[in-house]
Amino acid sequence: MSDLMLLGINGIIVMSVLVFIFGITIGSFLNVCIYRIPKKEDIAVERSHCMHCGHVLQWYELIPLFSFLIQGGKCRSCKKKISWQYPIVEFLNAALWLLILYFNGLQWNTLLYFLATSCMIVVFVIDERTQEIPFGCNVFLAVLGLVQLALDYKHWYIYVIGFFAVSVFFYLIALVSKGKWMGGGDIKLMAAAGLLLGWKEILLALGIGCVLGSVIHLIRMKVSKKSNQLAFGPYLVLGIYIMFPFGNMILDWYMKFVLGI
Repeated sequence: MSDLMLLGINGIIVMSVLVFIFGITIGSFLNVCIYRIPKKEDIAVERSHCMHCGHVLQWYELIPLFSFLIQGGKCRSCKKKISWQYPIVEFLNAALWLLILYFNGLQWNTLLYFLATSCMIVVFVIDERTQEIPFGCNVFLAVLGLVQLALDYKHWYIYVIGFFAVSVFFYLIALVSKGKWMGGGDIKLMAAAGLLLGWKEILLALGIGCVLGSVIHLIRMKVSKKSNQLAFGPYLVLGIYIMFPFGNMILDWYMKFVLGI
């Protein structure tokens, strides 16, 4: 945040507005990915349309957040309700981007974290619904990890170790359980995220993800009679995201107050 202050109050406001606008715009595209990827549909060529009546949406029906609000959450053609997922994903993507901006500042890896966050929103929703993590999402995260490694090449070993730190452990679990306890998508996710974050933060992300998975899933089982079968990806995603704005602070706190270093 300190480097953001160099922009002054007006500069921070302008930067925040721009990030928010880009965030909800990308969030709109994420909804397309969430809907089409599980169906193996094209995410780039086919025009957006109403899922109920097939009405092809015009540009003024595609303005993130505002079109949904102006239309009262309904399709202009068939008047059927549009899922609240659309504005929620759009707003959430922008809000998570802003959180990274405020805590990570104007660093070169802030953009990488923006893109990784958007990708992981897609992973979160699709894995929660289908218990499958799209291979393309893991490839995209791995590419971001390679960019991170290239930009911080003097500390390349941190990211290479991060690539293997959790993924090898998950792979061994998958081997022992013959794929019953751990899916290939989770292994690839943690390898790609480890390449992006480095070994310290990916281990911390795993710990946070495990805690969140245990607590939240137990609550869900109790409240909604949810099956004890756990889609682990969404909780891993939460742990990974927390590292983007807060990873350094958590590690510094741990080193100082727990290890006394």
